[in-house]
Amino acid sequence: MTSRIAVVCAAALFALQGFLQADIFTELAKPKDGRSMRASSAHRIGPDGKYDPAGEPDPNSNWDNKNVPPGETKVLMDVAGPGVITHIWITFLGPDPQAWAPKGSANHQEMLLRVFYDGDATPGVEAPLGDFFANCFGLRREVISLPVVVEDADSYNCFWHMPFRKSARVEVVNESEKPISLLYYNIDWIKKDSLPADTPYFYARYRQEYPVEKGKDYLILETEGKGHYVGTVLAVRTRSPAWFGEGDEKIYIDGEAKASIWGTGTEDYFLSAWGLKTTSTPFFGTPCFDQWGIVGGHTSAYRWHIGDPIVFQKGIKVTIEHYGWISSDENPTQKVDSWNEREDDYASVAFWYQTGKPTFEARAPHARERTLPCLDKIFYAADGLKHGNGGTVAQKILGYEKGQILYKPPTAEDAWIELAFEVREKEPRRLLLVMTRSYDFGSYRATLNGVKLGEVMDFYNADTDRWEYHLLDFWPDPGVYTLRLECAGKNQLSTAHWLGIESVRLRERRPRVKEWAHEKDKDWKTNPILHE
Repeated sequence: MTSRIAVVCAAALFALQGFLQADIFTELAKPKDGRSMRASSAHRIGPDGKYDPAGEPDPNSNWDNKNVPPGETKVLMDVAGPGVITHIWITFLGPDPQAWAPKGSANHQEMLLRVFYDGDATPGVEAPLGDFFANCFGLRREVISLPVVVEDADSYNCFWHMPFRKSARVEVVNESEKPISLLYYNIDWIKKDSLPADTPYFYARYRQEYPVEKGKDYLILETEGKGHYVGTVLAVRTRSPAWFGEGDEKIYIDGEAKASIWGTGTEDYFLSAWGLKTTSTPFFGTPCFDQWGIVGGHTSAYRWHIGDPIVFQKGIKVTIEHYGWISSDENPTQKVDSWNEREDDYASVAFWYQTGKPTFEARAPHARERTLPCLDKIFYAADGLKHGNGGTVAQKILGYEKGQILYKPPTAEDAWIELAFEVREKEPRRLLLVMTRSYDFGSYRATLNGVKLGEVMDFYNADTDRWEYHLLDFWPDPGVYTLRLECAGKNQLSTAHWLGIESVRLRERRPRVKEWAHEKDKDWKTNPILHE
């Protein structure tokens, strides 16, 4: 994956060479006014040798990080202007427990990044720190783009220029129940004698709808004033099977009633085609695309309008439709086609420059509301399972809340596991497995109460990762069910017949599935169905 991304980035950068030389390098060769400055987490001490944030850097200390307790705000920079922020670099520990943080740390969706200009009580930039850097869902992903770089998924860089006249304050709010651990930061800025009167301010604002509102296009930005739109980060968690991204972007300029900028599809707006896949380029990318067409899939994408800013004189409204394919049990006509209004979970960050104050009223809700609601009834393997020949080991890996059970049969003979679970209410659910794939894992067939489900599942993968296997859409009657996985051999590349299981899950379907109840009385045992 890394090599493919590198090749794509190299090709894109080569194609942009003329643009870069004509613009960035030309600007570098011009004289600059002002004085370079930096705000950082470097350890500082006063005359008494004790920590003093206003003191001098301590040459004898490498203790340059800060910890931010739950509920507290860390001010990274608070300076007088005029000036321009030119670069922000931030890093911190990931959320998993480790030696520096035995109970784990806040994830970047739980951290709120804010930038205040000129003493204004309303932040010009307000977004979850991860989403601002095109890292959504609290997941760490590499981004290699022109204004935003998250190298190795843990160093957060942005090169957006953020002018200010009187003052600038940059802060991170910890809205987690866990600390932000080992926070390091450098913020580079240029102190100016003055700024041109027409200099616009940089803005970035977060918005979400869980799920999107029926009958309305999803709103990314709406503001009055003069400026230019420079970027979008969009995160989508699918609530229906199949492809979500048939919706067009519709952008209204200067108060027009009908959008004059009208796209051809979600992946087209993000400069891909025929769907999305994980990629990262200077102007567009998809840092996260976990699985195609599943219920509960995660997709995040960015699109920077750097060479093609969207200019407005009086105002702009940026929206995107939420249309796509849905399954027959979600459609009142029980048909499957490409043009249906879907009800997925959307979140976004809009990036723009504007003179004066924006009229966009969206404000980021607390991290409790930003976290996607769980859709699953979860039955953990760690709470007990039966197995055939061979032993089991409990493991804490891949961020699994309760870990996984690693089953290690010596051969395929008599190799199986069983996990029982209870259903209390008859309602539409999707049965799925959260499994680990690895280089020494086997192939297994699933049955539910003796009924075969789907094809043999190959759990081999060259790298160890987490993967969901979706098995069945059904209306289970109340009672006890037994999910069995029986070894059917192994991939020729695999070194063993092992298996790693985190959980069996019953995933919630959209309310309209229950409302229309097309398949409520179908017998899943004689005709197992998985909508794709």
